Amino acid sequence: MRIRVVGAGTMGRGIAQWAVMAGHTVELADARPEAVAEAVSFVRAMLERAVEKGRTSRAEADRATAALLALDSPYATPGDGAAPELVIEAVLEDLEVKAELFTGLERALPASTVFATNTSSLSVTRIGARLADPGRLAGLHFFNPVPLMRLVEVVPGAATRESLVELLVALVANSGHRPVTVADTPGFLVNHAGRGLVTEAFALLEESVAGHPAIDRIARDVLGLRMGPFELMDLTGLDVTASVMDTVWDGFRHADRLRPSYLPANRVAAGLYGRKSRRGFYAYGDGEAGPSLPEPRIEGGDAERAVRVTGSELAGLATSGATPDDALVLVPTWGTSVAAAVADEGLPAERTLGVDPLSLGTPRRVLAVTPATREDAVRDAVAVLARDGHPVTVVRDTAGSVAQRLLASVVNVATGIAERGIAAPDDIDTAVTLGLGYPRGPLAWADTVGSARILALLRALAQETGDPRYRPTPWLTHRAALGLPLSTPMASLPE
Repeated sequence: MRIRVVGAGTMGRGIAQWAVMAGHTVELADARPEAVAEAVSFVRAMLERAVEKGRTSRAEADRATAALLALDSPYATPGDGAAPELVIEAVLEDLEVKAELFTGLERALPASTVFATNTSSLSVTRIGARLADPGRLAGLHFFNPVPLMRLVEVVPGAATRESLVELLVALVANSGHRPVTVADTPGFLVNHAGRGLVTEAFALLEESVAGHPAIDRIARDVLGLRMGPFELMDLTGLDVTASVMDTVWDGFRHADRLRPSYLPANRVAAGLYGRKSRRGFYAYGDGEAGPSLPEPRIEGGDAERAVRVTGSELAGLATSGATPDDALVLVPTWGTSVAAAVADEGLPAERTLGVDPLSLGTPRRVLAVTPATREDAVRDAVAVLARDGHPVTVVRDTAGSVAQRLLASVVNVATGIAERGIAAPDDIDTAVTLGLGYPRGPLAWADTVGSARILALLRALAQETGDPRYRPTPWLTHRAALGLPLSTPMASLPE
């Protein structure tokens, strides 16, 4: 296929590299000819590096290099007179800029040329509305870096022809990437699904449950994420993350479970974007530790102090035999708080602490303390939990603790995506694992933990906090009641 890539920035370069390596002829164009020259040089350098690393052959790199053509205008006619079969736009993320580009391309190219926009957040329908034939435009959202991020969201607008969607899905699949078809909604699929993690992480920070380094450690070690949410926001840029949060929140008419925090605005105003500004939630540069901050240690505790537990989940932590009156009391905090357990069960507040049962069996233990917990009880509980060599993170008491709240939000947002028909359940899990790097898709993750258990967690969070953000979706509620996997699609209805 002959593909014209318009926009020679980071995304355009990546798309061009992907396309030529997949065997397509690529015309690279930009409003600035010097940007095209730089991009062509960059792609050729990447091809040379691939040969050096043994990822491709010399013959294949030479073929790809020859298939990369530089145009002096987005609207140009190549020297051989052949028109592109597909144009992929990767210019500034601005509706007016994109719409103007496509109206110009519509005048310059034949009706047979298909148009695709790489927008990550703008409405495909609104971009195409300016065209005389909006049916020829769809979204083709790649992720950076394009050659490595093997996910592409195929996004039909309201007027997009079905045959075009089929063509783009086949193109992506045959060119080595994984297509997922997504409805034209705010944030599409991956950016929408990612709100579950970051909005809840900010909520935990707002409530002073833990600092951002502790939340990141728990996300990595207990949930198995490659990066904690604040480390991830430093990588992508808080300015970008904050904009997406607001776009998705506004686009879904302020749905409770997508509610963003007040915290990012001042940090963005101060230029604390993350790695690209050398300072975000962490500091970057010479002599700075970045996310690899040394972990605080609590020492001097009595690892042999007697322990009494409530709930079978913590049975392995209990002292055998009779326990003295001053024994520590450890309670599981599945959707509930330590304070609630103290009140409901008449436990001694000064020596009762919570353990997140989700952290058991993972590399890290999470211990929750209340305003009534004595310091010696904290030290001793840390020592007890660390006896097997696991690090222990101490957090302030909250319903459900840190990891549970993050997981519950991830699952609840994903089931909301499924419920709205934005994407098929299997595509949701595929897109999240490929696009966000989660250890498993959110629907499969909930099934692993137990959908009934996740439902109970969300209901407990909603009841104890009174926050409607934790209201379980009907998608989750019904499938848990029926004993069905969360990946079970909607019931078919007669036409």
